[in-house]
Amino acid sequence: VQLQASGGGLVQAGGSLRLSCAVSGRSFGRVLMGWFRQAPGKEREFVAAIRWTAGNTYYADSVKGRFTISRDSAKNTVYLQMNSLKPEDTAVYYCVADSTYSPGRYSYPRDYHSWGQGTLVTVSS
Repeated sequence: VQLQASGGGLVQAGGSLRLSCAVSGRSFGRVLMGWFRQAPGKEREFVAAIRWTAGNTYYADSVKGRFTISRDSAKNTVYLQMNSLKPEDTAVYYCVADSTYSPGRYSYPRDYHSWGQGTLVTVSS
């Protein structure tokens, strides 16, 4: 699959942004989809994931209660609604996808075969 992320930008702390990830290509390649982020000088970290058909969602503790991942099957798009943003949320956000799902395997970069180009989110204090 091909992934095109968008929606990043500059926002003040406490504000909101919604990231979108348009999915193209074979549908079997998007069984599991998610978002990772990478801040300057830090390792890439898991943010959220969703099983496309079942709709189960998973979140990193750092974003639980503030971020919501969802998908629109008609538009072949995955969203990440980010509320109550903090300066520490500043990072490049990557949309990811994989053609398989195994219980408990969704929070490591190796769990995903397809990666989008990233979109920058900057949260000012």
